[in-house]
Amino acid sequence: MEKGQEIAASPGRAKVSEQHAIDVAIVEHGSGDGKSIDAAGANAEKERLAVVEEPQKKKSTRVAALDAFRGLTIVVMILVDDAGSSYERMDHSPWNGCTLADFVMPFFLFIVGVAIAFAMKRVPNMGAAVKKVSVRTLKMIFWGLLLQGGYSHAPDDLAYGVDMKMIRWCGILQRIALVYFAVALIEVFTTKVRPTTVRSGPYAIFDAYRWQWLGAFIVLVIYMITTFSLYVPDWSFVYHNDGDINDGKRFTVQCGVRGHLDPACNAVGFIDRQVWGINHLYSQPVWIRTKDCTFSSPETGKLRDDAPAWCLGPFEPEGLLSSISSIISGTIGIHYGHVLIHFKTHKERLTHWLSMGFALLLLGILLHFTNAIPINKQLYSFSYICFTGGAAGIVLSAFYALIDVWGLRVPFLFLEWIGMNAMLVFVLAAQGIFAAFMNGWYYESQDKTLVNWIQQHVFVNVWHSENLGNLLYVIFGEILFWGVVSGILHKLGIYWKL
Repeated sequence: MEKGQEIAASPGRAKVSEQHAIDVAIVEHGSGDGKSIDAAGANAEKERLAVVEEPQKKKSTRVAALDAFRGLTIVVMILVDDAGSSYERMDHSPWNGCTLADFVMPFFLFIVGVAIAFAMKRVPNMGAAVKKVSVRTLKMIFWGLLLQGGYSHAPDDLAYGVDMKMIRWCGILQRIALVYFAVALIEVFTTKVRPTTVRSGPYAIFDAYRWQWLGAFIVLVIYMITTFSLYVPDWSFVYHNDGDINDGKRFTVQCGVRGHLDPACNAVGFIDRQVWGINHLYSQPVWIRTKDCTFSSPETGKLRDDAPAWCLGPFEPEGLLSSISSIISGTIGIHYGHVLIHFKTHKERLTHWLSMGFALLLLGILLHFTNAIPINKQLYSFSYICFTGGAAGIVLSAFYALIDVWGLRVPFLFLEWIGMNAMLVFVLAAQGIFAAFMNGWYYESQDKTLVNWIQQHVFVNVWHSENLGNLLYVIFGEILFWGVVSGILHKLGIYWKL
């Protein structure tokens, strides 16, 4: 892994390493073996001057808030993925609205943008930069297909392999790859028109990076026009679920509308059905927990007798059109990175970050509660982008104030450690690969494994509650465990990057 954002402050000035790690599969910005890009002459020296620390600070430090923010996102992902079945109110919102789980994806994309700002701060060779961005994008797509395409059935099912007629083409890493590719290329291609210093004024930073915002505006226009003008015809599907009474049945969903934002007839789902094919979409969408589908909403329950056909239909939460709109989340993140680079004092950074964060948050809330554009993660609506982007900016500001300004670093060290090795924890923990590896050694039957024994006897039986026991297992058996492992790897200087 490349060197993270190292800050060496000296009386009157501080230096930051030019090569910021961006393990963009989950965007790393940790420590490692990278080195600064050397350049001769006074101009090169000038570009390396005080970017991150107050002039009066004498000791070496780093912007630990970025690692802690990334680590928090991984922790929340593990929590909602593995404990969401026990406490579904913190799992993804069935349709409109925003729950704890719905912050994970935009937080990932936000930190992708922040990291890109540092990784592309200087681009000595445009061709090499484009090649590096392209290779990393392809790596993320490969890992996404391997982990979420259906080949791995971890952690409980020890079978492997996927029917190519049913492979899922989209996923978390594929979306991150698209956002990274788009935002990073804009940053690379505009390197010659970007200023080394930004003039004073409340809007100067926006003007200095207007090409990035122009790209976000074009993306928004494409998304809005497509969402509200595309005609969505009727569609049908065959339901596949072994042992289910509806297995093998064909259902027809009646649409014939434009501009709908409901589960059945929206443009986001229509485009995915046309581009990827209906058999290659996510077969267990969260909308089955809506009030239209079950009386147990927002939790999973028995399907209503009068449930519409679309309740059993597939829907891709990381689809094409929604991934295009998610580029704006990366653009918001890269703006926060630009502020960190150009603004010299804590007060300047926090003032700008918090002002923008609360403005985005309020705009998202306004759009949602006026029913103009509901907050919706599945559609990745504009109000959802604003709401979660604002929340990301506020959380980063809070971490920055607590850790980098006030020096309260110790309570957040485990988040830093996880953030420095986010890709490793994502693959082994969040995707269940390590648990599947441990489950490979079972006794008599595949349900008699070490992982299941610990979960049942150390947590569930002790607390006499399946739900609480599962939650405590996720907190202590997964999150705390991987925090300790990440800390050990950090001390050994071991990091996994793409």
